[in-house]
Amino acid sequence: MSFVITPPAAVSVPVVGTKDRFPVNRIYCVGRNYEEHAKEMGFTGREPPFFFLKPANAAVVVEAGTTGTIPYPSLTKNLHHEIELVVAIGTGGKNIKAADVQKHIYGYAVGLDMTRRDLQGEMKKQGRPWCIGKAYDHSAPIGPITPAAQAGDVANAELYIQVNGKDRQRSNVSKLIWNIAETIEHLSTAWELQPGDLIYTGTPEGVNAVVSGDTMVGGVAGLETLTVKVA
Repeated sequence: MSFVITPPAAVSVPVVGTKDRFPVNRIYCVGRNYEEHAKEMGFTGREPPFFFLKPANAAVVVEAGTTGTIPYPSLTKNLHHEIELVVAIGTGGKNIKAADVQKHIYGYAVGLDMTRRDLQGEMKKQGRPWCIGKAYDHSAPIGPITPAAQAGDVANAELYIQVNGKDRQRSNVSKLIWNIAETIEHLSTAWELQPGDLIYTGTPEGVNAVVSGDTMVGGVAGLETLTVKVA
């Protein structure tokens, strides 16, 4: 087979404890999935989950023990961090029941849903899609994936992010409005999940701006830490 242009390189994430890599298919993100974050964004209550996507090549893959780098993106003056637990799908499916979710999960990782908040807010005001605020280049840093069997009690894990050594976000995965199983149940009614899909499960309260030169260190208990510097 010949191509008229050179195909882009496949995006893949390292797997903890092996030389294997996890190929990325699609990146799904869950909006406003922690109550206190929903409140700080001007919303309340347990609304039905909603989803948006980022392209696979928005992932910035950070190897274990290293510091990744993202450029400060164009057009924005208000770049926000959002720390998230990421679920890696190993077995696809449609209309997956919450009780069956675990057999579809390959593993977990720490991720950042970086957001051009000013651009997102402007698109919201105009009633337009806000992909420009969420789905831009380098907007989805991710650390190594820990296989599910080695990840411990992820559903009750602490998650946090520090910027330049100071806490910005700190919460617990147990505070998800829609837990991991419920999220995948809802998501798989709208899309047929595929092996290689990543699900960024939502961020807790405390989202805030970063600027060039800032270093973000994010973690979920039991998983590899994610360190990213803004160039």
